[in-house]
This record gives sequence, structure tokens and C-alpha cells, in this order.
Amino acid sequence: MKQFIKSKQLRIILIALVIIAGIIMIAVKGFNFDLKYQDTQRVELYIETKFNTADIKQITNEVFGNQKVMIQAVEVFEDSVSITTTSISDEQKNNLVTKINEKYGTELKTEDITVQNIAHTRGRDIIKPYIVPFAIAIIATLIYMGIRYYKLQTAKVILKTIGILVLAQILLFSVIAITRIPIGRLTIPMVILVYLVTLFGITTRFENNLKKKNLEEAKSKK
Repeated sequence: MKQFIKSKQLRIILIALVIIAGIIMIAVKGFNFDLKYQDTQRVELYIETKFNTADIKQITNEVFGNQKVMIQAVEVFEDSVSITTTSISDEQKNNLVTKINEKYGTELKTEDITVQNIAHTRGRDIIKPYIVPFAIAIIATLIYMGIRYYKLQTAKVILKTIGILVLAQILLFSVIAITRIPIGRLTIPMVILVYLVTLFGITTRFENNLKKKNLEEAKSKK
């Protein structure tokens, strides 16, 4: 019993430390957003022919070094390329145009290439489409839990479920902040996965408690 209590206390301390570290990291550095959602700069180059993304990637590696770069084909015939990165200096733009001309035999001129400034996407805008569906799923879950485990006291069951689900999500985002996992297209699937795993753990625990409750009631009737 003492060993179980110590183990439980250790888990609580560990979770608290992770959450505190996550809060500090968010306060100091914020979340690490994927390039797609950051303040970026973009250039579009008309290559006049279909290109190999790997070739463009090799060029951007030479021009931008360790900067994150996103490469996309544009136009119907995919004969233009959009290159997005954190920032594009005049020197980098000149080098990029020169290398593209050398690779594809084009006659692009630096002065004709415009660098576009792309504003960042706010975190709230990323999650906005998922708020209503997620809220409906949670409400439905709480209703089911309250009905299914009414013998364990509906109010307590609902409060425990809410508390554990919220704690799990806070822990997830703390880990994301600490490990600097980019906030992007995989974030929502991670949230859903943690929600489902947490819900499975909660229902398993309540099922065991309900079985014990039913056994106790059965014994008391004998």
C-alpha cells in the first residue's frame, strides 16, 4: 500500500514538473509553429517547364542554408514554383534567381521578382474549425459517462472526467512546448489521440469501480 502511495505521489510530482516546465517554456519562447503558420516571406518563379522538387530543394539548401523552406508547385501546368521561408534577403534572392537560371536555362531578372510578406496564422485560427465538433463530442461523452456510471455518483463521475481530460491536454501541450514539436497539421490528430487514450483509461477505471460496486451490492443482498 505504501509503495502504491509513493508511486502515485511520484507520478503527481512528475506531471506537475512537466506542466510547470511547459508553462515556463511557453512564457519565454512560446510555441514552435510550423513554417506554414509563421511570419514568412515568399517568392514565385516562372520556370517555364515542369520541375523536380528535389532539384529546387538542393538549390534552396545552397541559398538559404539551415532556414526552413517550403516548396510548392503553382499554376495549372506546375511550371512555376513558390518558395517560402522565414526571410529572404536581397543577396539570397539574387543567388536564388542566378541558380534557377543556370539550372533551367531561364532568363529571370532579380528586379522582376517580388518578395511577398506572409503574416502568421494565429493559434486560435488553427483550432477554430474544430472547436464546435470537439465540444459536441465532449458533451456527448459526459452525458454517456453520467448515465453509464450513475451508481458511482453522476456529479463526481462528470467532474473527474472533465478534470482528467483537461489535465491530459495541458500535459500534452506542455510536452509540445518543451520538446519544440511544431504546431501544425499533426497537432489536432495528436489532441484527438490523447483524448481517446485518456477516455479509454477513464472508462476502464470506472468500469472496474462499477464492478466492485455491483459486487458489494450483490453481497449486501445475501
